[in-house]
Amino acid sequence: MASGAQLRPGYYSETCPKAEFIVRDVMKKALLREPRSVASVMRFQFHDCFVEGCDASMLLDDTPNMLGEKLALANINSLRSYEVVDEAKEAVEKACPGVVSCADILIMAARDAVALTGGPDWQVKLGRLDSLTASQELSNEIMPSPRSNASYLIDLFQKYNLSIKDLVALSGSHSIGQGRCFSIMFRLYNQSGTGKADPAIEPCFREKLYKLCPVSVDQNVTGNLDATPRIFDNQYFKDLVSGRGFLNSDQTLFTFAQTRPFVKKFSEDQKGFFEAFVEGMIKMGDLLSGKPGEIRRNCRVANRRPVEKLSES
Repeated sequence: MASGAQLRPGYYSETCPKAEFIVRDVMKKALLREPRSVASVMRFQFHDCFVEGCDASMLLDDTPNMLGEKLALANINSLRSYEVVDEAKEAVEKACPGVVSCADILIMAARDAVALTGGPDWQVKLGRLDSLTASQELSNEIMPSPRSNASYLIDLFQKYNLSIKDLVALSGSHSIGQGRCFSIMFRLYNQSGTGKADPAIEPCFREKLYKLCPVSVDQNVTGNLDATPRIFDNQYFKDLVSGRGFLNSDQTLFTFAQTRPFVKKFSEDQKGFFEAFVEGMIKMGDLLSGKPGEIRRNCRVANRRPVEKLSES
């Protein structure tokens, strides 16, 4: 994985000076239309950057000769609001055709999702290219499931030079948005094959989850990821401390010795959480594959090109 040495703030200051304002405007409208959509868009950065770097590969639709990442195990029925990115791209293309990559739009939109819901705001580094292909197989191999425990997550993040502190701070992205019953059925009814609920779930919260997700539920029913799902704050960490984490991969951060100190710190220090979150997002945004790329005209499809030109791109 290459580092983001060529990325810099203000990358489009001459070629498309309004790019960041345009994307933020689209995100503001999306927030008013459907608050959950901005949380969904924020998660795109994580799902994109961990699979061959931040190159918008996850936005490519399947083609007859390529299985894209949208139907990968961690994404299918889970990632949503792709149309918000389409809107942002369309608006940016109107202002500056062929200049701003979809990969950069994802990075801007993730930052905007946080800033518009009460979280920190920061300068993003830009200058990424869009991938020419995507890989469902790689996404399946890499992306963690909601069942993941902290030691698995620590190892995964380490592969990308992201520390335990980065892991815990970035998990705080679950401060906004919702998760599906599908992701917690095993936690409620058969944790570790016991036929019982995860003992880490606080009893009153467990009853609430049983009501939300009974055995016969449509597993696409959603519940809040923390007690303030429309506000980006440190409530997520307070919930973990009190045993009210929605996903196993969240609650495990408090039950596991190496991650617990950071959960406790962030539950008591929102400013410290915000600073660590921004640092983690910037580090994650620096992940690049180093492969050839392009500026897609439409985020869902690679640009058409004559066959003989492929080797030159």
